[in-house]
Amino acid sequence: MSLKDMQRDVDEWTKPFKPQYWPPHEILARMMEEVGELSREVNHQYGNKKKKPEEAPSSISKELFDILFTVTCMANLHGYDLQAIWDENMREKQYGRDNDRFEKKD
Repeated sequence: MSLKDMQRDVDEWTKPFKPQYWPPHEILARMMEEVGELSREVNHQYGNKKKKPEEAPSSISKELFDILFTVTCMANLHGYDLQAIWDENMREKQYGRDNDRFEKKD
């Protein structure tokens, strides 16, 4: 699935709702909430703080989905083409300012 497909799927799913997309500050608040949930999952899996027995199961993959969904809502609300943004910025990362920024493998 491409980023364009992802944007289309989110747009189709949100069409029946009023409003179709939340206001930007609400999307951002939701995104921060989802990032917090991802942090919690990472900490449960890799850190010292394990889940309590009564806590519902979740997963890093589910939290990543929730973040992608929310980012896509923000992009759709503003009419941004995530595929074009990705392509342009990856070119810059690969061949521009970040090309020699990090140590490379031998």
